[in-house]
Amino acid sequence: MVVRVVRLGTPRVNGEGLRIGTVRRPPRGVPKSEFASQDWYDVWFPNLAPSAETVKFAQSARTPAQWAAFARKYRAEMAAPDAARALDLLAALSQQTNFSVGCYCEDEARCHRSVLRELLAERGASLG
Repeated sequence: MVVRVVRLGTPRVNGEGLRIGTVRRPPRGVPKSEFASQDWYDVWFPNLAPSAETVKFAQSARTPAQWAAFARKYRAEMAAPDAARALDLLAALSQQTNFSVGCYCEDEARCHRSVLRELLAERGASLG
């Protein structure tokens, strides 16, 4: 069983399981009834998305040092009790079932999902 970290809106892989959108906002111009059928996500879970302020910080990051500062800010947000419990839950679930978490960004290396992947791994998640 594994959790995959994916780009939302991309085709699903066989056996991917439930797709969880860890984004601040739903996809623009897509009816809610079509989120799953268009491979965006099955469940919206903005609890693991960076805050609006932190997203702006990431979007303006141009250097490795600025990106590292973003990662620290996002990690601090994910250390809050509710977010930490959600991460623990997902890590535990990855031992029992397949599912995926994701964001819209094209490049995972410049997306919060790269940090999310690390946070899940640190909690013992089974990553695919």
